[in-house]
Amino acid sequence: MLRKLSFGFLMVCGFAAGAAWGSEAVIRKAMQARFPDMRVESVTKTPFNNLYEVVLGGRILYTDEKASYLFIGNLLDTRNAGTEKDLTRERGAQLAAQALRKSTDNAIKRVRGNGKRVVYTFEDPNCGYCRELQKELLKLNDVTIYTFLWPILSQDSLDKSRAVWCSKDRAKAWDDLMSRGIAPQDSAKCDGPFDKNIELAQRFGARGTPAVFLADGNTIGGLVPAEKIEQALNSITPK
Repeated sequence: MLRKLSFGFLMVCGFAAGAAWGSEAVIRKAMQARFPDMRVESVTKTPFNNLYEVVLGGRILYTDEKASYLFIGNLLDTRNAGTEKDLTRERGAQLAAQALRKSTDNAIKRVRGNGKRVVYTFEDPNCGYCRELQKELLKLNDVTIYTFLWPILSQDSLDKSRAVWCSKDRAKAWDDLMSRGIAPQDSAKCDGPFDKNIELAQRFGARGTPAVFLADGNTIGGLVPAEKIEQALNSITPK
């Protein structure tokens, strides 16, 4: 049902009343009952009166203290004229950063230089733009690149992704395939994290390969020149 709702609309959901309105636990229970096929990941009171943030299946929604209304769209803080903040966008990036950090075991890791800066990519081995992105990524220094294999173009994409993932040296196998067109020949059979990677990509609304994300959870597009990636990396405030 949630997929059918459009951003910027308000829906009266008609949740059943509870005994303790304003309780995050009660709101969680009401939301989970309303959307049983989607996991309620968190319920948090916002700084604004009677407004709660709900993260449902990776998507940010808002509801009132009685869980009677569901708001779908971006929440803007306009209290300071000229410095408005898109709170939904900021929170979405924060959630994306957390999810990406927790999922690095499902990615191919390549370290260049000191590896202090981080880039995440979602790629298909048969994606021409991904091969072009490879050239740009190899121009970067002092960066760790986590590549999530997202074989969405064909069965051959899945076969190649599995061969890379099952190789003894995944990073070398990926570089050989994307830079030189040499597919792995000695890989063993194993299970890959491809279903999890698909779920992760869909969580962020990624529509195709390549997709590039920064450590702060913000995306900078698909095929991005090295210069633009450098600028984006340098714009992130160290934590």
